[in-house]
Amino acid sequence: MSDIIRYETETRMSSAVVHNGTVYLAGLVGENGGDVAQQTRDALAEAERLLALAGSDKTRILRAQIWLADMADFAAMNAVWDDWVAPGHAPARATGESKLALPQFGVEIILTAAQA
Repeated sequence: MSDIIRYETETRMSSAVVHNGTVYLAGLVGENGGDVAQQTRDALAEAERLLALAGSDKTRILRAQIWLADMADFAAMNAVWDDWVAPGHAPARATGESKLALPQFGVEIILTAAQA
């Protein structure tokens, strides 16, 4: 059985978990108060940091789930995402609308990646 490695573990959750060469990131949000584009940039910067911590990078992302508080922000989020995703390495992705944990959050990003 493979070990389970947890990063930045708190009472409720870990920021990243690795099992069997797969990296699972918790839902990532941006700083409070920014628009959806800025929140997306913040969340993706945090994703890069956590992926590196867990021995991976954005070229190894397998799956992305993106939740928007309002689908009217789809184009703004996509503009940032499209600039960020590594060319030729786009993951399987789903985007939906959902009420997020706090009203100031406009986007939450959940990623699964392979270790390098």
